[in-house]
Amino acid sequence: MKSGYSSFATVAAATLIASATLAGSAIAQTPAPAKKPVAAPTATRPASAGDVAIPSEQLDLIVKERLAQGQPDTPELRAVLRDELINRELFMRAAKAKGLDRASTMKTQMQVASDSILIRAYINEYLTANPVTDDVLKKEYETIKAGLGDKEYRARHILVEKKEEAENIIKQLQGGSKFEELAKANSKDPGSKENGGDLDWAVPSNFVKPFADAMIALQKGKYTATPVQSPFGFHVIQLDDTREAKAPAFEEVKQQLSQRLQGQVIEKHLAELRVKAGVK
Repeated sequence: MKSGYSSFATVAAATLIASATLAGSAIAQTPAPAKKPVAAPTATRPASAGDVAIPSEQLDLIVKERLAQGQPDTPELRAVLRDELINRELFMRAAKAKGLDRASTMKTQMQVASDSILIRAYINEYLTANPVTDDVLKKEYETIKAGLGDKEYRARHILVEKKEEAENIIKQLQGGSKFEELAKANSKDPGSKENGGDLDWAVPSNFVKPFADAMIALQKGKYTATPVQSPFGFHVIQLDDTREAKAPAFEEVKQQLSQRLQGQVIEKHLAELRVKAGVK
């Protein structure tokens, strides 16, 4: 069974960074702090249609955010955003005409949205002042790379609750039964059961230690002669093949590593804020 942390493939993104993003906005998309800042576009005249006027500062802000996402500043983009802002203004007017903005629940939601924007701005500013440098990222990359080892393993397993069940499965294998068929009929692991117990290619560090140790000790094509106990139950493991492990290049995983380490920076800072506030 996999341990829940899959080296480069799994990145524990910061909960606070995610929660600070304003949900439900089709327009406001603040860029991540790690991106290179983009120069502000030139000011535009107020956009208007009928009796609806959109402040130029508002349009310029949204355009700037789109530029930071890689979109070019074109008349077509500004026209689309202008229409979006006008549509939003019309919906706002209709909502206020019904008094929705005065409802207590709506005021609470609006306060939460406002707080989210402020928190996001604070986190962006903190990460800008406390950046995760390339040197730190490369060090983390090398640490993870070293932990991967030089081999990948393709294994199958059958997971059961009791040792006696595993021993019975081993007896059936010794009698000529197919591993894949026994896995489909007996395994308690929903992730691999229907694939005949196949766990795909993985490095030992992806698995809990008892499982990894037993897998490494096997010869290609062999299965464990005795049940292997782990926190998940009892396993019968078969090693199908091995190959040289190849880690992805640093540039391929740099963004994922940056997100994970930024999350750690924010978590550490939050812990400091909780101590300072006397929160236990």
